[in-house]
Amino acid sequence: MIDFYTFDTPNGKQVGIMLEESGLDYTRRFVDLRKGENRTPQFEKISPDHTIPAIYDHDGPNGEAIRVFEAGAILPYLGEKVGRYCGNNAVSRLETTQWMMIVLTGLAPASREFFLLQPGDVSSTESVELSADLGRLGSLIHRYVSVLDFRLREFQFLAKSYSIADMAAFPWIAKLEDLSVISIEEFVGVRNWFTRMKRRPAVVRAMQCFEEADNVRSL
Repeated sequence: MIDFYTFDTPNGKQVGIMLEESGLDYTRRFVDLRKGENRTPQFEKISPDHTIPAIYDHDGPNGEAIRVFEAGAILPYLGEKVGRYCGNNAVSRLETTQWMMIVLTGLAPASREFFLLQPGDVSSTESVELSADLGRLGSLIHRYVSVLDFRLREFQFLAKSYSIADMAAFPWIAKLEDLSVISIEEFVGVRNWFTRMKRRPAVVRAMQCFEEADNVRSL
């Protein structure tokens, strides 16, 4: 059994998709970041950096319980546990890691900063600076999506076959599209991939779980 600590964020949804795809038994535990539930001593034992997602696997390596935090560590950990979605040889494993890292260290940070910089009550000077920052980040996001699009015009999935790289990318692309930061109609490869991803039963289940409060357990 796996305890899955999460919140309604793209990073949380990445691991939710992986857990649904893997078929592993897990319990979803909702950590409300708005209420500071990630700052409690209880949660700190699971995620020392107070971030979600995190998991506690009661049946870890050698049958011993283990905590795993950060999506970039959880996704390959679960992939190795079930023997799927991380590539089946040295080349495909490298492809999976490379494309996942473009998402986790490129697209995700740029998108997160863009969302955090949305304008509120600011002075005229601050407004000019904010617009410049948003413009810079918007261009950076567009560049990362274009890189994914170039790949997805040639292959159905980022690592050629379906992998944790696709799971990492999907929630970020969904959020960017939902907030009109990008239009996937501009990116043929991403658009077709996004359509394929949305039709996967495990992706549907994972995304619905974040929309249905009754299915989300609190700490």
